[in-house]
Amino acid sequence: MSKHFDRLRNEHKDFDFNKSDEDFGSDPIDAFKKWFDDACNTNEKEPNAFCLSTVDVNSFQPSSRILYLKDLRNQELVFYTNYESEKGKQIEGNSNVSMLFFWPDMQRQVRIQGKAYKISNEESDSYFKTRPRSSQVGAWASNQSQLLDSSAELKERVEAIEIKFPGDIPRPDFWGGYAVKAELFEFWQGKPSRLHDRLIFKLENEKWKSFRKNP
Repeated sequence: MSKHFDRLRNEHKDFDFNKSDEDFGSDPIDAFKKWFDDACNTNEKEPNAFCLSTVDVNSFQPSSRILYLKDLRNQELVFYTNYESEKGKQIEGNSNVSMLFFWPDMQRQVRIQGKAYKISNEESDSYFKTRPRSSQVGAWASNQSQLLDSSAELKERVEAIEIKFPGDIPRPDFWGGYAVKAELFEFWQGKPSRLHDRLIFKLENEKWKSFRKNP
């Protein structure tokens, strides 16, 4: 097994950048936008995909899953989900979350820590209207994270929702958006010999402080 993993080793020789702190400026939001635009303009298949980690307040067991960033506004990162899902319940009990964007073609990562809170109903309504009808039906039909007896059960609920809403489909009140107010950014750039570049921005007294960490 170990031989297989040895063949997967990446020396990061194609990205031996010598970026200085000045290249990032003083605002990590601007730096994130730059890296995100770079990811969108390369061969990254899903540049807005990220891993969201939340914590179970009862057992302190972290949970992670892949979601999609849908907006970046007012220096906050927005995603949508079922409020009654496992992640929704965990955020309700502990608003501290971690987001990780990984862009392998550019050999970059951005790790973000912050607090998540529900956005307004008006914002969630507006976004829900832009979703494909099938996704709107799915939001109603899925009791996200709850036990499912069979796939036939889910199919029946989908069919029932299609009948219930022959026209426009309203947003269910248990589904909507979260905004993450970032408190820490870590920009990671792969480099040869595992001497990766790690630049951190941390929010202190409403001002961003930047520093580097050893790889």
